[in-house]
Amino acid sequence: MTIKYVCWREEDMWLGYLEEFPDYWTQGQTIEELEENLRDIYRDGQAYAE
Repeated sequence: MTIKYVCWREEDMWLGYLEEFPDYWTQGQTIEELEENLRDIYRDGQAYAE
């Protein structure tokens, strides 16, 4: 399964959101931290949908 997201860097932080949940933005100090936060949002969204 592929999960698509949009991300960008602003000063010293990475910002992003999942294409499936565009209202839920998150951030991370590294791209890896951002991706981990995005995975959490995805899991929370899937649990809510069940």
